[in-house]
Amino acid sequence: MGKRILVILGHPSSNSFCSALAERYTQSALRAGHEVRQLFLGQLDFDPVLREGYQQVQPLEAGLRQAQADILWAEQLTLVYPIWWGGIPALLKGFLDRVFLPGFAFKYREGKAFPDKLLRGRSAHLLVTMDTPPWYYRWFYRMPGLHQMRKTTLELCGIKPTKTLTFGPILGSKPTQRERWLRQAEAIACG
Repeated sequence: MGKRILVILGHPSSNSFCSALAERYTQSALRAGHEVRQLFLGQLDFDPVLREGYQQVQPLEAGLRQAQADILWAEQLTLVYPIWWGGIPALLKGFLDRVFLPGFAFKYREGKAFPDKLLRGRSAHLLVTMDTPPWYYRWFYRMPGLHQMRKTTLELCGIKPTKTLTFGPILGSKPTQRERWLRQAEAIACG
C-alpha cells in the first residue's frame, strides 16, 4: 500500500531545475503506487510576511488553508527547493512562517522549554539544488539551509527527515549530469 505524499516546490519558477526534480519525483511516486498531491508555492497567492509575528492572528488565504489540509493529509512531505545565499528562498520561508503556526505545527505549553510537536508521525524527503558544490556547502558553510529545514523547522514540528539529496553545482551543469540527478530523485520516490 502506497503512502500519501505532498510534494512542495519551493522555487518560485515552474521552469526551474527544481520544478523538473519535483515533476520527476511525482511521476515516479505515482508509478510506485503512492498517492501524490503537489503544491507549487510560486502559483499560490499569499502574503509571505507574518505581519505581527505570533502576537496577532493573521487570517490565512484560501491557498494556505488548503496547504494546511494537504499537510495534515500527507504521511510524507517532499520539499524541493534551491539554496540561495546559503539558505532557503524567501518564498519558502514566508510559506513556512504563515503555515507552520502555533496550534497547527506545534504548541507551546507553560513551563516547557520546547513545544509539543503537532505534526508527529510524518516523514520528509528534501531535494535541494545549489550552485555551490555540495561538498563545499557541507564542509565549509556547514549546511545552514539544510539544518534550518531539518532541525529547526521539520523536526521541531515532529516531521522526521529521512532522505536528503543535494544537487549541484547547477550553474554550468551538463544535460547528462542533470539527467543523472533526475534519476536519483526518481529512485528515492519509489521507496
